[in-house]
This record gives sequence, C-alpha cells and structure tokens, in this order.
Amino acid sequence: MKLHNKTAIVTGSAQGIGKAIVETFASEGAKLVISDINIESAQKTVDEIKAKYGVETIAVAGNVSKLEDCEALIKTSLDKFSKIDILINNAGITKDNLVLRMSEAEWDAVIAVNLKGVFNCIKAVSKPMLKQREGKIVNIASVVGQMGNVGQINYSASKGGVIAMTKTCAREFASRNILVNAIAPGFIRTAMTDKLTEDQKQAMASTIPLARLGEVSDIAKAALFLASDDSSYITGQVLAVNGGMYM
Repeated sequence: MKLHNKTAIVTGSAQGIGKAIVETFASEGAKLVISDINIESAQKTVDEIKAKYGVETIAVAGNVSKLEDCEALIKTSLDKFSKIDILINNAGITKDNLVLRMSEAEWDAVIAVNLKGVFNCIKAVSKPMLKQREGKIVNIASVVGQMGNVGQINYSASKGGVIAMTKTCAREFASRNILVNAIAPGFIRTAMTDKLTEDQKQAMASTIPLARLGEVSDIAKAALFLASDDSSYITGQVLAVNGGMYM
C-alpha cells in the first residue's frame, strides 16, 4: 500500500473532493485526520472510513481562516499520531458574483478561507515537517486560478494565489525534503454540479475537449500520486486535472 503508516491531514474532507481523497488514502493504508468546519459531518465520515477500511481516523473541527484553529489541528494530529507526513489543503468556498455586484464581504470570505486558510495550515504544519526533514503538501487550486472565470473574481484570485504560494513554499522547503505541489481541477461532478440542469451540464462539457465533467476520484488519484513516494522528485508543480479544458 502506497501510504502504509503515513499520517495525512485533509481539510474540508467531510464531503465532496475531500471525502474522495480520504477514502482513496484510507484504501492505501493511511492514518487520517479529517478536518472540517462541520464536526458532525466530519465524524460521520470518520465512522464510514473506519468501518470500510479499518484505518485509524479522527475528526477535528476547525475554521482554516483562523490560525489558532489550524495550530490546534496540527497539535491534535501530533498528539494522536506523533507525526504528520501529508497535508492536503482542500477546504474552500465560493461566493460568486460579477465584479460590479460583488460585495466586500463576498470577496473577504472567499479570500479568507481559500487563500489565507492555505497559508494558515502550511504555517502551522511547517515547524514539525521542517523538524522531521520530510513531508508532502498538496494544495487544491482550480483551473479558474489559471484562466479566470466570469463571476468568480474572488475565487479565481484565491486559487491563483494558491498556485503562487505553492511555488514559493516549494522553494523555501526543498532543502528539508518537503515537497509542495498543487492540483488544479477543472469542472468536477460534485453535489454542487448535480444541482445543475442537464442543459447547464452540457454547456459546461462543451468547453472541455474530453466532452465530460471529471469525477471526484480523478482528483483523489492525483492527490495520491503527489502524496506518495511516486512523486519524490516533483515539487512546485501544478497538476492540471481538467479534461483538456486549459492547456
């Protein structure tokens, strides 16, 4: 198993892409910390993972936009597992609007979670990873952080910032064998996209060379690759998982 005896923290992992990542990691033997702002959903996911895969798993509540919550997440993880091998920064939100209509609150909320939240988690985990002289950090960015998208100036800016942050951290941490990479998903089939009409889904698919939306498992498999020893000579990179939507 690729992650046997490895401990992984995945933020925003009670559902969606984050949940797919923890399930994939569990199937590869990882010990897991499921972090989410909704502790009830997080605990439910923990119970499912334990029942299905039998790996050690804990739930930790927290808001990644608050540094003290991220520091508490790292402390709780270390108290339980003694070591953190992998951090997946997946937590994120959207509050879409056109530039002229976007409120300051909509801008601030998305930047706080999607950009500052990644910074907070990396800052909190950096000390133990630097001390142990190894680690893997994977940041979930987005195709819109590369190409932009109408009505998503806040989300696009946050994810573009995550990409820049990934490259900076990769340079800062390389001497201690801490590898930092990002995944930029395209349009992925989630509970959010399931609410769209068939016409809306077809319109989205028409912009993709592979002519379909991706699955959460596509992102989870990419995260597994970057979290495992298979990517031991890869850092500072953005792995695009978008069906050819942006090349």
